Parts: sequence; C-alpha cells; structure tokens
Amino acid sequence: MRRVVITGVGAISPNGHTAEESFESLLRGESGIGPITLFDPEGISSQIAGEVKGFDPETVVEKKRVREGSRFIHLAMKAADEAVKSARFEPSSEEELDRVGTYIGVGFCGIEAFEQNHSVYLERGARRISPYFIPATISNLAAGQVSMRHRFRGPSYCVTSACSSGGHSIGEAFVAIQRGVIDAAVAGGTEAAVSAMGVGGFAAMRALSKRNDEPTRASRPFDRGRDGFVIAEGAAVLMLEERDYAIKRGATILAELVGYGASSDAYHLTQPSPGGEGGARAMKAAIRDAGIDPNEFDYVNAHGTSTPTGDIQELIAIESVFGERAKRGLLVSSTKSMTGHLLGAAGALEAVITTLAIVRRRIPPTINLEEPVEEAEGFDLIPNVAREARVRVAISNSFGFGGTNVSLVFKEHE
Repeated sequence: MRRVVITGVGAISPNGHTAEESFESLLRGESGIGPITLFDPEGISSQIAGEVKGFDPETVVEKKRVREGSRFIHLAMKAADEAVKSARFEPSSEEELDRVGTYIGVGFCGIEAFEQNHSVYLERGARRISPYFIPATISNLAAGQVSMRHRFRGPSYCVTSACSSGGHSIGEAFVAIQRGVIDAAVAGGTEAAVSAMGVGGFAAMRALSKRNDEPTRASRPFDRGRDGFVIAEGAAVLMLEERDYAIKRGATILAELVGYGASSDAYHLTQPSPGGEGGARAMKAAIRDAGIDPNEFDYVNAHGTSTPTGDIQELIAIESVFGERAKRGLLVSSTKSMTGHLLGAAGALEAVITTLAIVRRRIPPTINLEEPVEEAEGFDLIPNVAREARVRVAISNSFGFGGTNVSLVFKEHE
C-alpha cells in the first residue's frame, strides 16, 4: 500500500489566522472563547463562542465575488491557501492536476446565509432571494471553490458527518492516495455556525455551556465543573501526498498519516454508546490499519468536548483500547478547552494540531482542568501547561451526533 505524508498545514481558528498562530496560542494555554459578536444572542442561554475575529473574506476572494460564497467557504479557502503555500505545492501539468483531490467536510454549511435569505423571503418575497443563495450554501462548495481556485481536477467532494466531518474527509483522502486513485489532496474541514439558529438550536438541546460570565473558563473537558461544549468556527486543511511523489518534488515532509478508522455507535441521536464502545472501535480500527502496537503510542488528541457524558465515555474508551499504556506514559489532551468545538472542522483542526505536536515536540494542554472527574484518575491529561515531549505516534479522535466516529493515526516520518 502506498504511503501518505503531510507536507503542508493550514488553519484559521478562534486562536489565530494561521496554523502557526493557532498552535502557538494553544501552547501558551490561551482560550479563544469570548462573548458572541457575530449576532445578538439576547434570549439564548449560551452567549459565548469561539469566533474567528477580524477575518476579511476579501483576503481570499475579490470583493465582487464575496457574495458567491458564505463564511464557511471563505474560511476553507483561507486554510487551503495556507496549506498549499506552506507545502510549496505547484503542480503544473494537466496530468498532475488531474490527480490532486479536494476533500473538505462541513457539518452545517452556510447557515447564516439561510437565515438572511429566509428573512428576505418573509419580508420581500421569493423573487428577492439572492441568485447566489444556493451556491453560497451547498455543503460541497467549500471543496468546489478550493478546487477551482487551485485547479485541482481530481475527486472533489464534501463529507458531512456532524462533528466527524473533518476527520472523515482526511481519512477518505488518505485512502484514495493509498489506493493510487490520486497522488495528492487538500483535505480537512470548515464550519461557520455561530449564528442565531446554530447557537439557538444547540442551546435548545441543552448541549452548550452557560458559563457566560467567564467565557475563557467555560470549556473544561474532563473537569467536574463542565456544563456543556462551547460552539466555535474555523477551518483547517492538510496537504497530503503520496510519499514518493513528495520526495521526488523535494517537499518537506512534516509527518506521516498511517491509519484511519471509522465506526457507528448505532445507539442514540446524541449520546455515545455505553463505555464509549463505538469510539473504541474506531480507535482500534485506525490502530489496526496503521499496524502499530498500542504500546508505541505517545499522544491522544481527544475529542474531549466538555460535555457531561461524552468526556467520561471517551476516557473509558481510551483505557479499553490502550490498556495499561493509558495510564503509563500515554499523554492525552483536549485542545477544545481553548478553541471550543469547531463542529465539522474540529477533526481537521485537531489533525493540524497533532501534526504540529509531532514536528515541534510540544503538546498543547487541557486548560481549565481543576477538579478532574473520577474516571480521569491515573491519566496524564496535560493539565493547564503545555508539555515538551517527543511524539512518535499519535491518534486524534472525532465523534459526532448520530453516533459517527473517526480516528486518525499520525507518526513521525522516517
């Protein structure tokens, strides 16, 4: 099977407008969460979010074309531009371009454009709906716009699997390169659901933190004081290439993607299966795909959303997969403690973070971890302060509503 390497990363998040800015902020233990400013949250129980502050879509698209896409598309274009540029990826021949794929997942697509155009419809009638409403909101248009921008003519599509979307997209691109369908791909996720309907909907489910008076302390995975997740937005993309292809063109290889596992709980709309059994199966599948002994793993970037049930089930799942290693040398952290939950982009951002942890040999912490839950006893959850550590092998988890689970395995490149 062909080997797949990572040659570039891109991200725009509540913690920074580039992958490096975001990662450095996380290493400092900084929270990107604050009061909502993108709309008036009056009347909604949760009024905090991880927003991408100061983003101007005109940095990625001409002013006259901004209305062709909504925020989730523009964020994806920004992250993809960075990933491609950082990889110095410049295929020139038609044959090369035919073998570059674009896989960008999203959970909600252009929800703010739905809200705006629905208001227009109610107030002024159907004839005043924007002609760009459909292309601005269709889920696959993030991948479509990125593909057109860079002329990548291989497979281009969107995986929509709730909070697993970004992870699944990377996994599907990985498999396509392994099998020889393509030689390279930009793969990741994007999300921009900090809107009245997005936040209001999750709040109605009682899924969000109500710690409005102290937003930077609201996301607290594995802590007894957690009361729900904090919604966030952003995008992240990996530049993936077949190893020999990357070496031949002289690319700098950051890390290797070696395993992909997916599963379904087949259990409940929103709650994980007992004992995190579904997530455990995804981890086991990814580890089996990688062909690496669980005792060789150094780091788990946990899904860790700060929900009462999910965090506990994930810890149980990690212990069931890694056995004694889970509490003897395995490092675990949830970077959602700082970024909030990027929904469909979460798995992609955490793939970027895991890659940079391997490259930089520094692991971001789990902040706001003051009173760990009983199930966390014995785990090294890297509380509050980043850790210097060599990460030879790591796994990143993403789990979503509907019982969808995905795990990705990364390793140092040899």
